[in-house]
Amino acid sequence: MVDATHAQFESAVQEKMPAGVRTGTQKSLLLAALIFSLLAFVAGLISVLSKSELAINPISSLVLLLAAAATWQRQALSHWLYAGVYLIATTIAVVLVLHHLEIMQSTSFADTAIMASLSKSGYWLTVVAAWLMAWLAVEHLSAVNSLSRITNRVLSFIIPLVFGVWLLLLWEFITSGAGVPQVLLPSPSLIAERFSNSIPILVADFKQTFLKAVLIGYAIGCSAGFVVAILIDRSPFLQRGLLPIGNLVSALPIVGVAPIMVMWFGFDWPSKAAVVIVMTFFPMLVNTISGLAAASSMQHDLMKTYAAGYWQTLFKMRLPQALPFIFNALKINSTLALIGAIVAEFFGTPIVGMGFRISTEVGRMNVDMVWAEIAVAAMAGSLFYALLALIERMCTFWHPSMRT
Repeated sequence: MVDATHAQFESAVQEKMPAGVRTGTQKSLLLAALIFSLLAFVAGLISVLSKSELAINPISSLVLLLAAAATWQRQALSHWLYAGVYLIATTIAVVLVLHHLEIMQSTSFADTAIMASLSKSGYWLTVVAAWLMAWLAVEHLSAVNSLSRITNRVLSFIIPLVFGVWLLLLWEFITSGAGVPQVLLPSPSLIAERFSNSIPILVADFKQTFLKAVLIGYAIGCSAGFVVAILIDRSPFLQRGLLPIGNLVSALPIVGVAPIMVMWFGFDWPSKAAVVIVMTFFPMLVNTISGLAAASSMQHDLMKTYAAGYWQTLFKMRLPQALPFIFNALKINSTLALIGAIVAEFFGTPIVGMGFRISTEVGRMNVDMVWAEIAVAAMAGSLFYALLALIERMCTFWHPSMRT
């Protein structure tokens, strides 16, 4: 009975909101993609007919043009079909453009006179048309209105994936197509090549910075902040005395604390873990205190009617209420810890570590290695944050913020 009612409701929603209706933004993007792909095809075709050695293959713009023209007058298609057509067209065009860039690696792509005319125009018009069509695909995916939880989860994965991939593609197209010096901004392909050739170095730096300094300092700093918050909540004297000191500690600049910790604890990872402890202590302290004060007076009165003592009230009512605040501090500290450890390594470290590698490779003008280290730090921080968010969802499933 419930399944039948759910199916009737979903069909009623789909009848009220037609799947293929385009918004004004989608119509504007489709028109722009149509115009740019047409101009790119004309420019590429003329370059090929003029036998230019640097002419871009007009098939890439032709695919985009056919996809835009085929869906221009069709209004009854689903958003899924629209997005699928546009993504397939952009994938084919991107593959052809990347192949064109590989051919041009041995030629001065941005400074050649031929490429400065129609060939160069065809390249940039094709890139813009493909980007507009990918944007249009994301718009249609965002317009999908489904009551299925699995479908919504798939969409929440596909849309950021397409957006992130296109950020990297635009980065590649701009740096390679405009001839940006690699010292200023290396292309993602060069960064990926350096990444694959430097895996042993990157793994050693990851172990030194993340597995030692970050995780150990994070665990000690968050635990200390949590325990001190319980003590402050228990003692009004500590609440009046320690909180102002905590405010003072949180305002200390990391560039001033790091050299002092190096002098105290040496050049190895303990000094970096000490910096992480200082950075993560106060956010956990403040958020835990705020979470312990989140319970209402009615909830406190209810626990008093059960003759519950302080510790019973703390563990059975106040700490569960404070879990969203505590996890908020844990997620904030996951990024602060990594930043603090990397910056602390700038002020003295052994010949290993993310911060050490970044500072030394910048001096050697090996910017691609710097970006490889940044990529490792970004991936580690993102996965750490995602793990905490997953644990938060498992522990606070009852909270209203987790029901969406």
